[in-house]
Amino acid sequence: QVQFVESGGGLVQAGGSLRLSCAASGRTFGSDAIGWFRQAPGKEREFVAVISWSGGMTDYVVSVKGRFTISRDNGKNTVYLQMNSLKPEDKAAYYCAADASYGSNWRDSAVRYWGQGTQVTVSS
Repeated sequence: QVQFVESGGGLVQAGGSLRLSCAASGRTFGSDAIGWFRQAPGKEREFVAVISWSGGMTDYVVSVKGRFTISRDNGKNTVYLQMNSLKPEDKAAYYCAADASYGSNWRDSAVRYWGQGTQVTVSS
């Protein structure tokens, strides 16, 4: 059974930083793309970032480019999301996810494995 343990969420002031982590168990994700989505109250789930299995390719939603950085450590089966210059509109539940495919499926939220989410709150 695949499980994700997400951590690093919390409350931060606007302009601050947080680092989310997602450790996977039950499956080795070394050959999968891993990424993050978020969902704010009353809004649809939104793609945030994805990283290819090798770490050589990344993709971000426009609203976080230049502020967020996704990375992975395959030896630890873990993906990270460094979030800098946080804005109140970044407030959401953040979910890690994984899929064998790195492509447009991520923009469509068509990924196979999902975490339980960690809450990020940004105060103005």
